[in-house]
Amino acid sequence: MTVSTTAKGKFITLEGIDGAGKTTHLGWLDRALRDKGHKVMVTREPGGTPLGEKLRELLLDSGRAMHAETEALLMFAARREHLDKVILPALARGEWVISDRFTDASFAYQGGGRGLAGHKLDDLERWVQGDFQPDLTLYFDVAVKLGRQRINAIKPADRFEKEQDAFFERVREAYLERAHKFPSRIRVIDSNQSLEEVKKSLDKVILAIC
Repeated sequence: MTVSTTAKGKFITLEGIDGAGKTTHLGWLDRALRDKGHKVMVTREPGGTPLGEKLRELLLDSGRAMHAETEALLMFAARREHLDKVILPALARGEWVISDRFTDASFAYQGGGRGLAGHKLDDLERWVQGDFQPDLTLYFDVAVKLGRQRINAIKPADRFEKEQDAFFERVREAYLERAHKFPSRIRVIDSNQSLEEVKKSLDKVILAIC
């Protein structure tokens, strides 16, 4: 899947373990880009479309167990709809799209966390999105214990958030491996810092792409 860059917006994804601060900073990023005159669409994964939101309910249901491969397939099914119905049309209109998670999350959660073989995820990635990748990925890196403390103070745990610390350590390690593998696309933001310090880091990144 190749998308023309003519009159195309930019696609920015936010990644990180639960409690890393993605949602907090997503709103700030949205406003910052709008202030610079860009049309912005904010979306999320899994979700973003009516079908995707139904799949999200299944995937996050804390009372529903499923095979790791089933989980991955559902994630990519939701992503295929998301690309077709939301992301690609918005980019073609010249809008900037900000997504709370994208394919890096599958390599981190289903790959690192669940232990699904990387070549299977590679195959799904090529099938679903071809050579299409975000223009920029902001990976919010936070210590697992701090991330767990933050998320537990906000809301009841979903199916992923109920996992043990060891699961999230594997997820974090997989994210860091992705950042090392794709340094020109993935920028690591130290989310152990205060909100103001994180915003300063984001300011520098956004100035570089706007």
